[in-house]
Amino acid sequence: MKLSKLGYVLIFLGLTASFKIDAQEVDKGYFKNPIKPGTRNYLSGNFAELRPNHFHTGLDFKTGGQEGLPILAAADGWVHRIKISSFGYGNVIYLKHPNGKITLYGHLRNFNKELSDYMRKKMYEAKAIDLEVFPEPGELPVKQGQKIADSGNTGGSGGPHLHFEIRDSLDRAMDPLLFGFPEIVDNTAPVPQSIAIVPLAIDSRVNGKFARLEVTPVASGSNYRLPNDIKITGKVGIEIRSYDQLDGASNRNGFPTFELTDGTGTVLNLTVDKVDFNYTRQFLQHTYQNRYTKLYFQENLKFKFITPESSSTGHLELDPGVKKAYQLKLRDAYGNERQINFTLLGQDRESNINDGVAPSKASLDYINNILKIKAPISPKGGLAKFQVGAHSFEMLPAYQDENSRTYLWDMNFGIPEEIDICTEVLTPGIKAIIPAGKQTSYSEQHLQVNFSPESVLDDFFLRISQSGSSNSPRLVINDSREYLWNSMNINWNLPGYSGNKDRSHAYYISGGSKSFLGGTWTGDTLSFNSRSLGEISILQDNTKPTIKVVRVNSTELRYIIRDDLSGIDTYEAYVNGKWVLMRYEYKQAVIWSEKLENLPFKGEVLLKVTDKAGNTAEWKGTIG
Repeated sequence: MKLSKLGYVLIFLGLTASFKIDAQEVDKGYFKNPIKPGTRNYLSGNFAELRPNHFHTGLDFKTGGQEGLPILAAADGWVHRIKISSFGYGNVIYLKHPNGKITLYGHLRNFNKELSDYMRKKMYEAKAIDLEVFPEPGELPVKQGQKIADSGNTGGSGGPHLHFEIRDSLDRAMDPLLFGFPEIVDNTAPVPQSIAIVPLAIDSRVNGKFARLEVTPVASGSNYRLPNDIKITGKVGIEIRSYDQLDGASNRNGFPTFELTDGTGTVLNLTVDKVDFNYTRQFLQHTYQNRYTKLYFQENLKFKFITPESSSTGHLELDPGVKKAYQLKLRDAYGNERQINFTLLGQDRESNINDGVAPSKASLDYINNILKIKAPISPKGGLAKFQVGAHSFEMLPAYQDENSRTYLWDMNFGIPEEIDICTEVLTPGIKAIIPAGKQTSYSEQHLQVNFSPESVLDDFFLRISQSGSSNSPRLVINDSREYLWNSMNINWNLPGYSGNKDRSHAYYISGGSKSFLGGTWTGDTLSFNSRSLGEISILQDNTKPTIKVVRVNSTELRYIIRDDLSGIDTYEAYVNGKWVLMRYEYKQAVIWSEKLENLPFKGEVLLKVTDKAGNTAEWKGTIG
């Protein structure tokens, strides 16, 4: 079916509409608790909790470390979507309800008999080990309180629990706690851990320096305060690290609302109660190092959590000598609130500032679009010369003291090829500016990096180094503590590489771990995608996966399968030439059979396991 222009416009508007929940969207009492309704429940995770690389988009119900608890439909409806997978949500059910909402039930051990039989038949028809199905509306109806599954630990779960979501009609996750589940009790207000005051422009200063200042709040009655006034120059922003706890639980959770006020009223409100999955990795721009929530407007951030929606929202600035008190309120979904009081004092820029311990030689730091150079004081002078193309720019330190000097350079003004600071010549190594929202490519000898309009979160300053030998090449792009929104494409030409290209692929290297990126060879060029920044190497995997028999009899086939580098890609089993469905739990490296019909296995058995590099191992046997 082709969409009209109006259809595309409506879809676009739906994807870019406000991320706020309107009051009329919340049907209090419509949904019943999906696990142990009517009895006290505890959560190991809640909505908007900060997780590595994403927002948590639902509730994680504790199951006491066990599997097999009955999972019930939260409301009348029908199965909208159902999936069996070894990863992500694992075994998961999506129900659609007459009010237009969708509920999701993830990490299930198994479905009820009707749904299990339905999926097993579909998987045998498709000969698929993982499968997602979209039944017709009304094909698989459910009633509120009906058992649909048993709780489990499948997919990317770190332990037995139920992951539960409520989504709107456009498939955007909503905070389930707003819908009212009396089994969950929370009378505890959020707790602040640290507040950061950060410079937002090249002429900004925090206590005289161009550097983030992290301060631990101290208790003041039932609220908190910062122990000292903070001096600011130019525009600064506030970031907060904090957590919430539910009654009777020791684990730390997230909470949705931050409100900054001053003596005149609300400066900003940030509420995370709806998340669009199209933008989920924008979380990495919304936070600092996955830990601090940024309470200020960012031009290229796709989330629309902050109000008022203005380019100046949260950009705090005071005239010299002006002192202003602020209140930062932390509020959970139940209305429990904690307040942090702090005072900012405006001041003029100073040129004589202690910027900490002087380095033995110059250090470079990249803070958004600002290049910061910190160097020891030198009798040769303090003038720095920035070489940008055919132009030279001389600059005095932004500030200094008797031991160190600090220079600041706005890279939007131009990328310096080298910087002469009298004592040494620095090469920043910035290859190019990759603008957000645009198709951009960068090329140098033996390398091309391509960025789509949705690759980078914000304007991105590309740094690249190539090293290693011809048969052990190494590529480093920026730093692993920096992030992309979506993948970049890399074409790496390696004319001296003599390894087995059929088994040689790109791997992301982080600490001692190696993650398979893959790639396709065309002559001497390997083309691959990466969504991670940092170190990439070409590694060769010539080792087959290992297969260990656990049980092979007329009732069941069960094996342990492992691979030491690229990882398991596919596995398939046959008994007497007939395909057998095998399920996989990667955390235990176990695969096991599920029969379509309750007939004994008999005859020759063949299991093939292939890794991502194309190495295949086989096991053959006979069931008498």
